Amino acid sequence: MKASVNWSQKAKFIGTSGSGHTVTMDGPPDHGGENQGPRPMEMLLLGLGACSTFDVMNILKKSRQDIHNIDVDVDAERADAVPAVFTKIHLTFVVSGKNLKEAQVKRAVSLSAEKYCSASIMLEQGGVDIAHSVKLIEV
Repeated sequence: MKASVNWSQKAKFIGTSGSGHTVTMDGPPDHGGENQGPRPMEMLLLGLGACSTFDVMNILKKSRQDIHNIDVDVDAERADAVPAVFTKIHLTFVVSGKNLKEAQVKRAVSLSAEKYCSASIMLEQGGVDIAHSVKLIEV
């Protein structure tokens, strides 16, 4: 895997993924930015959320759960000192569908966290306390 980041101006950076997609990241005005994109640490949370949700979606489809949508809310706490690393992250999976089996949804979340989501496993190995919860919505 490869990626590149180019300093654009002030506190704005353009990231390009190895697959050719770009994303703008920017800092807040009080740090010289213009708030034109997410902060780099927010990008880490977005990547974690997408990685986990991708796994959960695939596992639930394979187990023939009739899922209509999956949202994940990611809440994080950071250290007060520099470096302001993440110390705690909580992912809340909101899964909507028909006749969902709570045990299967919880199993999918556990499998993602413990076996498949590289981002989650890497952060936990780095000392971040990661917790998960599940909410089901019948449609």
